[in-house]
Amino acid sequence: MGMSWERILSLRRRASSGTEFDIRSQFQRDYDRIIFSSPFRRLQNKTQVFPLPGSVFVHNRLTHSLEVASVGRSLARMVAQKLLQGPEKGNPLLNEMDTVVAAACLAHDLGNPPFGHSGEKAISSYFTEGNGQHLKNRVSPQQWTDLIAFEGNANAFRILTHSFAGRRQGGYALTFATLAALVKYPYPSFPPGRKKYGMFWSETETYAAIADSCGIPCLDPATGSYARSPLVYLVEAADDISYLVMDIEDAHKLGILSTSETEQMLMEFMNSTDLSELIARKEKVYTEVTDTNERIAYLRATVINLLVHEVSGIFLDNYETIMDGSFDSTLVSNLREPLKAALNNCRKQSVQKIYNHPEVIKIELTGYNVLGWLMNEFSEAVLNTKTTYNSKLISLMPDQFRTNSDDVYTRIQSVLDFVSGMTDLYAVKLYKDLRGIAD
Repeated sequence: MGMSWERILSLRRRASSGTEFDIRSQFQRDYDRIIFSSPFRRLQNKTQVFPLPGSVFVHNRLTHSLEVASVGRSLARMVAQKLLQGPEKGNPLLNEMDTVVAAACLAHDLGNPPFGHSGEKAISSYFTEGNGQHLKNRVSPQQWTDLIAFEGNANAFRILTHSFAGRRQGGYALTFATLAALVKYPYPSFPPGRKKYGMFWSETETYAAIADSCGIPCLDPATGSYARSPLVYLVEAADDISYLVMDIEDAHKLGILSTSETEQMLMEFMNSTDLSELIARKEKVYTEVTDTNERIAYLRATVINLLVHEVSGIFLDNYETIMDGSFDSTLVSNLREPLKAALNNCRKQSVQKIYNHPEVIKIELTGYNVLGWLMNEFSEAVLNTKTTYNSKLISLMPDQFRTNSDDVYTRIQSVLDFVSGMTDLYAVKLYKDLRGIAD
């Protein structure tokens, strides 16, 4: 038997909150709670791809998350409208699907450390290549796999659900529906070998309770692997569409891609006979709009709108397997040609010309130096609190990240919580201050 929307859209929370006079729906409260949170606000100074800030404003984690939420809302609204006309006719719960997806989209990058994905690698390398290697025999195998492959997705789930010192129980107390929609990889890091995972060992029981409430089946009890919430596919697709297309626009603004290259890549999405109307409309817009950046923005908007319509159709075409938990691919990987080829070309060009650009590499190297050093200093401090230097270092950690536990894994997690939550600028400043480096 497949999953049901009555359970997927669970209103349960890990802690009760709110008031009977609140005019917002439960899911709108989730959205607002994320918007007003400190971790979300800090995303404005976390690298998306390119260095920031600069003379040309490109995307950071915050603007990216807002755009993903916008795309996710459109996707979910389109899917919900179709379902309400068909198999779920008369199910009022689906009217809130777009809010749940938008909230999960807002939160999807909350756990990313400073300096983008290179920050994840920098943190992990402390345990695989640095002084953290000696901790392997002091933690369990399950805990060790968390440390050697730090994962921003799992960290986002922890930020939203963990009860930090001095903070309320249940973390941000979001609905189970929103939390389940956030977990793209519904399994822990152990056993090792998986490229990505969705929860640290410390949050496995938390996710199990959420999955049970939402009626999400466990696929393999031995490894703690679950099916995805159907809403995850929409959140994932919104992220895929947004970053692949928006990175191209950013690269154009920075002069990494020429105008002709950028136009050609975006026009590839429309090179199909049944899309001739879009091409004709583009030619009409170009006669009026002469600003180069505005032309590229128009093409980008057209492409995103096209992909939203296509991807919502793919969700509906695979509705039964998505609802029974057996659908095992992403929505964008099922795009028809030439859309699939065009999106893959964006991915290919991004790797070749954007992610390996010298300025991007510099940011990655900065992340390795800064985060590697901070991880080493603060990890040694929490494991050996007796020295004067270490006790002073610990005093720099906010109270919410401190712990009285003797457990090594818990102590190291307190450092991970602290370091991963830093903005790029704060991490660099703290590194310079502690090392006595003048600006």
